[in-house]
This record gives sequence, structure tokens and C-alpha cells, in this order.
Amino acid sequence: MTGVYESPKPRINASMLAQYIGRSVCLVGRLEKVHPSGKALTLSDGEGKSASVELNEPLDEELSGIVEVIGMVSNKGAIMAVSYTQYREDKISFDLELYNEGLKVLHDFPQYYPFEVSLSG
Repeated sequence: MTGVYESPKPRINASMLAQYIGRSVCLVGRLEKVHPSGKALTLSDGEGKSASVELNEPLDEELSGIVEVIGMVSNKGAIMAVSYTQYREDKISFDLELYNEGLKVLHDFPQYYPFEVSLSG
């Protein structure tokens, strides 16, 4: 999974996971649940749908609120996280529903928002 950082990652929501199996993605969602082992999370996206996230190592910090996860989508439709970032909402709140509307625009107009880099020129 070291190649996750080597290419652009499409930003997706939970309903798009099945389309990206075996590929690197970025998902932003609200933390709903942390497994007691600390090695799995459940995030809900701007549509209220859930996504499972699996971590290589147990969490070493307490997470809450909005979390961005970068990782590879497994055959089970879970994200095998390489990294995660907690968004600070103490000064500005993050509107997941509006973010989800932005995702729809990105995916509806791929000619203007390409996720793949073409090397031909």
C-alpha cells in the first residue's frame, strides 16, 4: 500500500466504495463508532451512509467529529487506511452535506475534475 501516495486519489462517499475496489481513495465522514480494539472505525458521510475503515495499528489518540481517511478499498468494501486526519471544528464547523454536493459535481463532470493523470501530452 505504499503506492497510495504516488497517485491522485478520488474523493468519494460511502455509496461509491464498490466502484473503487482495489484503488486508493479519500473519504471524509463523521466518526460514528470506534471498535474496542481501536483498529476499526465507522464513518458516516454527507448522505448518512456508513463506511468501514480498518487501521494497521490501534488508535493512539481519541478521535471525534469529522475525519478524513486515505487508503485502499478492500474487496469487502472497507477502506484499509494508510492515514487519517481529524478536522478541527472548534472554530469553523464542517458541513458534510455541502461537501457531499461538491463530490457529486466532481464525479458528474470528470472532464473538468480529472482524478487520473495522463502522461501523454
